[in-house]
Amino acid sequence: MRPSDSMLHSHSAVPAGDHHALSPLAARIAATFPTLASAPAATLERIAGASLHRKVAAGTVMFSERSPCAGFPLVLAGSVRVLQRYPNGRELQLYRVKPGESCLLSGSCLLGSSDYDATGIAETDVELLVLPAAEFHALIGADEVFRRHVFALFGERLASLMQTVEAIAWQKLDRRLAALLLQRGGDEINATHQALADELGSVREMVTRVLRSFEDRGWVELGRERIRIVDRPALAGLAGG
Repeated sequence: MRPSDSMLHSHSAVPAGDHHALSPLAARIAATFPTLASAPAATLERIAGASLHRKVAAGTVMFSERSPCAGFPLVLAGSVRVLQRYPNGRELQLYRVKPGESCLLSGSCLLGSSDYDATGIAETDVELLVLPAAEFHALIGADEVFRRHVFALFGERLASLMQTVEAIAWQKLDRRLAALLLQRGGDEINATHQALADELGSVREMVTRVLRSFEDRGWVELGRERIRIVDRPALAGLAGG
């Protein structure tokens, strides 16, 4: 039985870190999503009970352009790439959805009763909950903590997208590529030049040209689908220049 809407107005919020009274899945939601951790226990149990619990293999297309939105995803593990595809074959990565995050585009489609206008692909194996549309709308209207979670998501994602647009419009490709390599973490990066180009909204040939210039300067070593950072300070200097 699902909790009634009236239960969502109770003040039985679960103290941060004190989730022993919840079912295992509800406790996991509270632990994974900091913005939902202070929600009433009834809200967390409702999300856990109403949602479809899915596990998706890496490479799976989770949604595509002009497809309807089935629900509001809450990622528990793994990473989802959301990207725009163009007729000429180019792709532009809009953002990633990681554990403890939700998909901006899904929320927008549900609130606007519209279809997707981008594509979501499982970057790794993904575990997630999909909250049905009816439950999403009910919680938006009835629960303040859930409503704040959704609108905070909009604010954060829109700010990130604006930064992406600004970077594409004004920053040189070499600076953006240097910053991306540093953001990947570690000195060994396993990625194709095409994947890096897609993430930067560029083309493979230009990314390859810049990477080779980095290699000529002794900043990186290039291999097959592998880049090793040799001079991190030099890349950081370029990225911050």
